[in-house]
Amino acid sequence: MTREIAPDLPALRSWLPGFVALAAIWGSSFLFIKVGVTELHPLHLTLYRVGFGALTLLGVLAVLRDRLPRDPRVWGHLTVIAAFGVALPFTLFGYGEQRVESMLAGIWNATTPLVVLPLAVLVFRTERLTARGALGLALGFTGVLVVLGVWQGVGGAHFVGQLMCFGAAACYGLAIPYQKKFVAGSTLSGLSLSAAQLVVAVGQLAIVSPMVAGAPPLPTALSPRVLAAVLVLGALGTGLAFVIHLRNIRIVGASTASTVTYLVPVFAVLIGAVVLDERLTWHQPAGALIVLLGVAVSQGLVGRRRRRVAQGAGTPTAPVVEPVTR
Repeated sequence: MTREIAPDLPALRSWLPGFVALAAIWGSSFLFIKVGVTELHPLHLTLYRVGFGALTLLGVLAVLRDRLPRDPRVWGHLTVIAAFGVALPFTLFGYGEQRVESMLAGIWNATTPLVVLPLAVLVFRTERLTARGALGLALGFTGVLVVLGVWQGVGGAHFVGQLMCFGAAACYGLAIPYQKKFVAGSTLSGLSLSAAQLVVAVGQLAIVSPMVAGAPPLPTALSPRVLAAVLVLGALGTGLAFVIHLRNIRIVGASTASTVTYLVPVFAVLIGAVVLDERLTWHQPAGALIVLLGVAVSQGLVGRRRRRVAQGAGTPTAPVVEPVTR
């Protein structure tokens, strides 16, 4: 084994535990959403979730003596990102999980990159569509049709729930290239931008949720099970998980850190099966594998020679990271 392809074991030990922990945290988020919507309207669940996440990141900002953005233009762009990267997708997953299994919602989350690429190419002009990318998209959307089981016919609450989960992934697909185009030049840290993103989302949800779903119930009115799910979903899944993700980006680079996407649905399926005793039909995991293969092809992880490990490891990355997903 040559030095060019030999793994850097100390570096692997430094980021792999956090990488796996992040996949488990984000994969378990769909379980906590499923528990939360048993007593909370999806909008109220999202409001509490984002609120606890914002408080967590603001606390981390204070400890690190970082600060929120001060440029009004940045806040203007974050208003769009907060709507499409936080408030809408989180709420749509809540609506979706009133109708479908948590593990199936986790599978739909993995379709996000399939939406990112065409929008980045056609709308935001931040990417070019290559033959490899087109093949990956074709495979990915074939997988989407398999997950939906379109040959069985369409309609019903379960089908609508799946479309809502896919709509949530599509919101992420819009927010990610928007952020890369309009906020990527900022000198602010990713932590600062994500904390601000959650603060804006709290304001948006505080306005919309009472109009749609009425006043949110007091936390004391919730059962201990649901309250615990909301706290974990907000503070851990929406707050501290981002800190872990940011650390992974700093150690191994954004490209490697982003591959956590492939593990999230695995954990979502395992946790849903073990904790909630959920079951999938054969075509749903089969379609998920086709989706992940399509994502891998479109991102260039399949069908090309392996590059030197040292080429991207530890390389400084832009401070902007993807919207806080899942």
